[in-house]
Amino acid sequence: MARREVSVLFFLALLCKAIAIRSQPSTIDASFCLSWRLAVETNNELPWRTVPNKCSQYVEDYLIHGQYERDLELIMEQALDYVNGISIVGDGKDAWILDVDDTCISNIYYYKSKNYGCDPYDPAAFRAWAMRGWCTAVPPILKLFNKLIDNEFKVILLTGRDKEILGQVTIDNLHNQGFIGYERLIMRTNIYKGQSAVTYKSNIRKNLEDEGYRIWGNVGDQWSDLQGYSFGNRTFKLPNPMYFVP
Repeated sequence: MARREVSVLFFLALLCKAIAIRSQPSTIDASFCLSWRLAVETNNELPWRTVPNKCSQYVEDYLIHGQYERDLELIMEQALDYVNGISIVGDGKDAWILDVDDTCISNIYYYKSKNYGCDPYDPAAFRAWAMRGWCTAVPPILKLFNKLIDNEFKVILLTGRDKEILGQVTIDNLHNQGFIGYERLIMRTNIYKGQSAVTYKSNIRKNLEDEGYRIWGNVGDQWSDLQGYSFGNRTFKLPNPMYFVP
């Protein structure tokens, strides 16, 4: 065989090997991203502003290839079991609190455009997205919501969205996605501007307790939905590896 042919074959063999190596999943990155997500969900990765760039594909795979839905369904099975074991007083003060964004309705399509959280948070861009009212229901939470309504709990939706700007579009979006019959939707007003999510939501929950409500359950995708005080008899944390709200 001619020397030139040998050189070409050798080059092609090296090229094929390089392509094969590149096409294999990076076990180191996948392992890191799995550990990183665990640290995020257990609230040990504090504080964090963006998803590590090398974890963008990992987060996308987690969110859209089934594992995210399975995780939500398992958590909501536990919530439904808990609901079935509650004997409500029946005086109209047995309450549950549900967060809105990425709890009742999903922003995954928005965060796809932001590299699944690798890009820094952009308040103006998110506001423009929310104004469209395109958020879709999170099916396991909608199932829980309907169960709570059927069992005569007062469901209170509590969100950090700005009432003045996003009030009506949020109401319409929730209604269009099947969230009908809740007791009230509480949104951030000027009184609470500048407060952290923990402080704001704690104050709202305390006000509800002062009104006589018994908070049996509290569901949110952020730890700040569930921390502070007056957080309820039992909390349920939903996974969210896309962003962190302090």
